[in-house]
Amino acid sequence: MGQIRTRKETGTLYFDFVYKGTRCREQTNLLPSTNNLKKLQKTLERIELDIAMGRFEYDKFFPNSRLVAKFAPERTNTPKQPPAIEVKESGADGVKGPFFNSFILEWLQESQISWRRSHLLNIHGMIDKYYIPAFGHIRVGAITRADLLKFRSSLAKVSGRNGNVTLSANRINKIMDPLRRVFEEAADRYDFTTPFVRIKPLKVPRSDVQPFTLTEVRLIIDSVRPDFKNYYTVRFFSGMRTGEIDGLKWKYVDFERRMIMVRETIVAGEEDYTKTDSSQRDIAMCGPVFDALENQYRATGAMSEYVFCNLQGLPVDHNNITKRVWYPLLAHLGLEKRRPYQSRHTAATLWLAAGEAPEWIARQMGHANTEMLFKVYSRYVPNLTRRDGSAFERLLLANSNRDSMGDSV
Repeated sequence: MGQIRTRKETGTLYFDFVYKGTRCREQTNLLPSTNNLKKLQKTLERIELDIAMGRFEYDKFFPNSRLVAKFAPERTNTPKQPPAIEVKESGADGVKGPFFNSFILEWLQESQISWRRSHLLNIHGMIDKYYIPAFGHIRVGAITRADLLKFRSSLAKVSGRNGNVTLSANRINKIMDPLRRVFEEAADRYDFTTPFVRIKPLKVPRSDVQPFTLTEVRLIIDSVRPDFKNYYTVRFFSGMRTGEIDGLKWKYVDFERRMIMVRETIVAGEEDYTKTDSSQRDIAMCGPVFDALENQYRATGAMSEYVFCNLQGLPVDHNNITKRVWYPLLAHLGLEKRRPYQSRHTAATLWLAAGEAPEWIARQMGHANTEMLFKVYSRYVPNLTRRDGSAFERLLLANSNRDSMGDSV
C-alpha cells in the first residue's frame, strides 16, 4: 500500500508508492492539513486502483515527473483498454467459448461494480498470479475438471504467508471460489457444461479462537507504549473489529450517552460500509473505554476527525502497529503470539463470563443473532467462570433436600 508522507526538509506532502517494481516518490507543494491529506489520499487510491487494473498512466497523474520517460515505453506497448473480447463461440476445433484470458477480463469488468475496492484488488491479484498463468491461452470450453483439480493441487505447493510453508486450505478455497463463478458464467453464456462439478471445498480446520484472560489483558494494557494504551483498551473492552476501530471518527463517539456508533470501517486503507448490515450498531462504553476515549480526545480530538490517527491525521495502519507494537509486546511479556483480532474474541468471552445476556453481547459484537456467539465463544466460558456443571449439581442437591424434607413430614 502506498502512503502520503511529509518531507522533513520542506514540510510538504508527497506520494510514496510502488509501480512496476520501482519505488515512486512524487512531490507536492501542499502542507499537512486534514483537507490536503484527504485530497491526496483519494488521489493515491485512484492511482493504486489503476495500477491494479493495469490501466495506470504515469503522465496522467505526474506529467512533469522524471519517471514519465521510464514508464512511457512500457505503456506504449500495453493497450490502454483490456484486450478485445473474443466473440467467436467456438474455435476451429469446435471448442466453445473465448480464450480464458479474454473472458475473465470481461467477467471482471461486469462484476466489479458490486465489489468493494479491497475485494477488487484481491480478485485482480488472483487473476494475475494464479488464473492467467494456469489457463490464460486456453478456451474456457476446453478446460476440464481434471485441469481444475490439477490447478488446486498446484496451489498446495505455493508458499504461504506469515511463516506458513504452504497456502492454507482456507486460502485455497478462497482462490477457487471466484474461479467457480467464472466458469458458471462462461458455461451459461456459451452453452457448455461447467467443469466445476463435484469439486468440493477443502476441509478447513475450526478457526483457532484464543482469547486472553483478564489478567493477561491487564498486563498488556499496563505494559504497552503510553501512546497505544487507549487504543488497546478500546480494542479489548469494546469488541470492535480492526477496521471499525481504525476507521472510528469522533463524530461517532457520543460521550453524553456513553455510546460508540459503528457506522463505517477502513478496508485496505479506504473508508467503506461496515462488514454487514447488523454490524451497524451502538456499543455501550464500559468505564475503561469511556476513560480511554476521553484521554484520546485530549490527544487527537483537535488534530483529526479520526479517533486513532498518525501524525498526519490519517487513520492508523494496523499492519504497521501489529509488526512494530503488538507482536514485540507479546514477545516481551512472554505471551503466546496471537493476532490482534483476538482482542475482539476476548471481549466476547469476558462478557459471557460476567454473565451478560447473550442477546446484548450479540448486539455489541454486531452479530445478527446469538448463533455465532454460542458456536464460537461459549466453549471458553467454563474455563473463565469455573462453572463446570457445579451449578446443576447444586440444583439437584437442593431439589433432593426438599424431597427429603417432604418425606420426613
